[in-house]
Amino acid sequence: MIPYSVLDLSPVPAGSTPAQALANTVDLARHTEALGYHRYWMAEHHNMTGIASAATSILIGHVAGATSTIRVGAGGIMLPNHAPLVIAEQFGTLATLYPDRIDLGLGRAPGTDQLTMRALRRGEQSADMFPQDVVELMGYFEPAQPGQKVRAVPGAGTHVPVWILGSSLFGAQLAAHLGLPYAFASHFAPDALEQAVEIYRARFNPGATEKPCFMLAVNVFGADTDAEAVRLKTSMQQAFINLRTGRPGPLPKPVDNIQDIAPPEMVAQVDRALRVSATGAPAKVTEDLSALIDRHRPDEVILTGQIHDHAARLRSFEIAAEAMKTIGARSGATAS
Repeated sequence: MIPYSVLDLSPVPAGSTPAQALANTVDLARHTEALGYHRYWMAEHHNMTGIASAATSILIGHVAGATSTIRVGAGGIMLPNHAPLVIAEQFGTLATLYPDRIDLGLGRAPGTDQLTMRALRRGEQSADMFPQDVVELMGYFEPAQPGQKVRAVPGAGTHVPVWILGSSLFGAQLAAHLGLPYAFASHFAPDALEQAVEIYRARFNPGATEKPCFMLAVNVFGADTDAEAVRLKTSMQQAFINLRTGRPGPLPKPVDNIQDIAPPEMVAQVDRALRVSATGAPAKVTEDLSALIDRHRPDEVILTGQIHDHAARLRSFEIAAEAMKTIGARSGATAS
């Protein structure tokens, strides 16, 4: 069975609060752990009133402490916002507190706007140093060498697994060069998906891992009927429209027809960005996920879906887990 995992941005629904969003994250983590999900990743974003996962390392520790078996990590930390040593210390501490449960996914995007970048003290050339910073950070997780002047304490010797995240060919090339697992942001930027995965697999040099390990990100909007699933998806469609038109905010309530509140060309643009999705009743979610897996042959699938109602979101991840188990059972039967 292909492992299936969760990507959570701790969305803040319209009419709710960041405190409730963080409580929802813990509840979803416990829920998905019980459903057999492999990892629970959170992402770094800043100055976004609809996302509560800005202090990602702190939230990872909170979720790890509230669960017992599921792996918990960053999907990801935007490394140009930070000194590599600081991240090594944070994740070295997490790995010391929760051994063999912590992952570190790294991205080079700012995760915010230009003004907030300056507030983060992020230099204009920070992204250019991303490859060197990744190598430096990984070195801090190795056992300290005699005479080493700078160490991560805790951190040295923890061997925290590092992933490269990306939505372009750059991340694929870097992950292949360093021999690292690679997660593609196909849930919101799928245009370069096929080419990036092809490059990653073709150019992979064994390093931290012996063979390529590709994670496919998929939006899931599952419900008991196709119509209700389509309605749930309108919250994320609206959020993307608001972001692209300079009006970001809390996650909107769903609407009966997205065409009633946005021009067709904008809806089409957003739907292209969200096309790596599984939307519908259980049978449709299974069909959509199976088609994506057959097409892209991922080693792991990470599922996300910003849904306004928390109970509906819990149900969506239940449906997705059932779908992945069904797909796994079919694959096993075919293999035998």
